[in-house]
Amino acid sequence: MKTDRSFLQCSSCGVSRRRFLSGCARCAAAAGALTLPGWSRSAEVTAPKVKIRIIYALHAPVQPGPDWPNKGFDFRPVMEAIGTILAQRCPEFEFLASMATGPEQAKEILAADESASIEGYIVCQMNCWNRVVQTIAATGKPVLYVDFKYGGSGGFLVYNAAFLREGAGNVGFVSSSSADDLVEAVKCFGLMKEGLSARRFSEVTSVARRGRTPFPSTSGIVPDPMPTTAIPECLRQMKESRILAVRGTESGWAEPVLGISVYNVAFAELNDAWKSADKDQAGALADRWQREATDITDVTRKTLEESAAMYLAQKALLKKYIANAITIDCLGGFYGGHIHAYPCLGFHQLLNEGMVGACEADVRSTSAMIILTILSHGRPGYISDPVIDTSKREIVYAHCVASNKPFGPRGKASPFDIMTHSEDRQGASVRSILPVGYLTTTVQFDQKRKEVVMHRARTVANDLDDRACRTKLCAEPIGDIEKLFRYWDQWGWHRVTCYGDFRNAVMELAATLELKVVEEA
Repeated sequence: MKTDRSFLQCSSCGVSRRRFLSGCARCAAAAGALTLPGWSRSAEVTAPKVKIRIIYALHAPVQPGPDWPNKGFDFRPVMEAIGTILAQRCPEFEFLASMATGPEQAKEILAADESASIEGYIVCQMNCWNRVVQTIAATGKPVLYVDFKYGGSGGFLVYNAAFLREGAGNVGFVSSSSADDLVEAVKCFGLMKEGLSARRFSEVTSVARRGRTPFPSTSGIVPDPMPTTAIPECLRQMKESRILAVRGTESGWAEPVLGISVYNVAFAELNDAWKSADKDQAGALADRWQREATDITDVTRKTLEESAAMYLAQKALLKKYIANAITIDCLGGFYGGHIHAYPCLGFHQLLNEGMVGACEADVRSTSAMIILTILSHGRPGYISDPVIDTSKREIVYAHCVASNKPFGPRGKASPFDIMTHSEDRQGASVRSILPVGYLTTTVQFDQKRKEVVMHRARTVANDLDDRACRTKLCAEPIGDIEKLFRYWDQWGWHRVTCYGDFRNAVMELAATLELKVVEEA
């Protein structure tokens, strides 16, 4: 299926995607600081136009700090492109556009709209966590909630799942990179003039979305026979596992997770281990990464050596505390000045060696990575921030680190690139080009909920888009992609993926641990 990419291009300038992302003078001049002008390029129509307000939920027109899509990202040509597309292809509507950083500005927009005869709203989630759509949805008017792919996807999935669970009938949604899907959903506002209740808006947009979502692929799955570890042995290895959680200023034991012990390590101890790492060993590892990487972009030799020293520091702590997994509050540590090198390449190396290195001090995901590695006899788990694109019937697993040995330490290596960390263009991280055509299993375990959430998917591509995290593995869910939108508000954004079919093994383990399995697709 050929996808309309115009949602990601500046149609008013006719420029390439690369030039569009860097901005253009015509688009920049057309965008305002807080309230954008309405677009009136369409031909006159005889019927009264339905007034629709577009609200872009974002930090600023040009992103000031690290977040998806990335620091310095220029949203102005994107917003101009969306406005141009809708004005040209939906001439029966009058579009007014504004920006809001959060609920206070959203309330100001609504107050100004009281006399403007606005009949519906389009809320585009451009950055992840700006809480704008909740205020707009509370009006009861029809709201079309739109994800800007690789920009607002985390907040979109979490916030939209809450609307679905609460049965917010006035909120429809678009999670697609195709302009055609956006246009068809916007046309549903026209039914309001024909007497459709706002409470049924989600229904009609659902029909439009489902009708444009491709059917499941008939392509085969690459054979990947793999015996799983027996559950009693899995439980034994879980009990013998230990997670180091590097965060804060205090060290000490934390609450175990599913029988896996957890020990908190202060940032200072990791930083001291990094400073005292053997420089010759760090240089040798940097040499190895330079030889093995397909490409290195914007990462200096000094940064490689600092990253190698961070790997050696992680290994030293794992040895000291007799642990097989480490997770670090990488962003908080780096931005807070507690650590001075990103741990991404160190995590990459640990995963290739059969151990676990996990991002963001996410102990829950780290425990899932341990479990999948045990069940699979050594295959690495891949922690990610997923994105869903209905135009391709895909879920994209995105993060700035991944193993390039998805079948285990003795398995075949895949190509990988070394690049800066995506959100802030600093340090060193990994873009792993993972194999396609294989079945994967994605899980998250929650001890307090006494549940496991799980889905399976067939890998289909690696997305090299410069926005958001570096590694982006695209996969087609096995089952109902619509159902896959429903659980993010209860489970959070992170998921853990592993190559192989572990459905039956996860079911058996969950039954033994008395956990309910939620099959999210």
